[in-house]
Amino acid sequence: MPDKILITGGSGLVGTRLSEMLIDQGYEVAHLSRKADKFSKYKTFKWDIEKQYIDDNAIKYADYVIHLAGAGVAEEKWSDERKREIYNSRIDSTNLLHHCLAHTNHHVKGFISTSAIGIYGNSGDQLMSEESTYANDFLAEVSKAWEAAAWKMRELDMRTVILRLGIVLSDKGGALPQIAKPVKMMAGAALGSGKQFMSWIHIDDACRLYIKAIEDTQFKGVYNAVAPHPVTNKEFTIELAETMNKPLMLPNVPAFAINLMMGEMSEVVLGGQRVSASKVMRTGFTFEYTYLEEALSSFYAKEVD
Repeated sequence: MPDKILITGGSGLVGTRLSEMLIDQGYEVAHLSRKADKFSKYKTFKWDIEKQYIDDNAIKYADYVIHLAGAGVAEEKWSDERKREIYNSRIDSTNLLHHCLAHTNHHVKGFISTSAIGIYGNSGDQLMSEESTYANDFLAEVSKAWEAAAWKMRELDMRTVILRLGIVLSDKGGALPQIAKPVKMMAGAALGSGKQFMSWIHIDDACRLYIKAIEDTQFKGVYNAVAPHPVTNKEFTIELAETMNKPLMLPNVPAFAINLMMGEMSEVVLGGQRVSASKVMRTGFTFEYTYLEEALSSFYAKEVD
């Protein structure tokens, strides 16, 4: 019998691709969703985080739970209400899962949760490992609380893995299409100083890492989910323009202009993290996309004139 994987946030960027890859590898996949969609390709169980409700059958179904759910960090400006939504959608959902796993008969063997390298804050060019000091800004506080909620799964004698995702590269959504848009229009430019580091991971490698965390029982605890070669924002922009065969004409976009447009959310693009992939690589995991050039080519090489 193939293992059954229950995914929260299954219709998001990572969840969509991960579901496809799991099915390709012979797993059964179900999603936990706010609305049970009759037309979904996947078995769908309902949950309502505000009402603290999960269909009991979801927990009984699963051999593994992969927790991706959370309101998008860069989708809209950070009003106080949006910040509460970003925070609560992660922490309340994790607490709800813990409560249900503690009070339902189930056969779940592992819980794989998501976090973010934003936990390290704006760390300059210092290389951050899983043991590095955390920051105190908004995204770091969200990540810390999210991880603390996920850690409670260990009280249930459940193998628990937390993957701190870097910038997930995909042409279907997330940061990359936003960065590529001005480059396509020949108006690409580095942001702020351009010196801030971007620790990225190709979406397929991110999904392969979630699958590895299911299959390899040596995975326990926290891992940075980033490719081995982070680059600066300027290097990223130059590499993207080269891949797309577009010139870079403009000077850097000044930080004050980004602050005006984005408000507090500008810390997402003006701050940077240079994050180590060593711990993941010590598990024997091999990246398909080690260098940025390979990753960008997988999306945009066909567009070269």
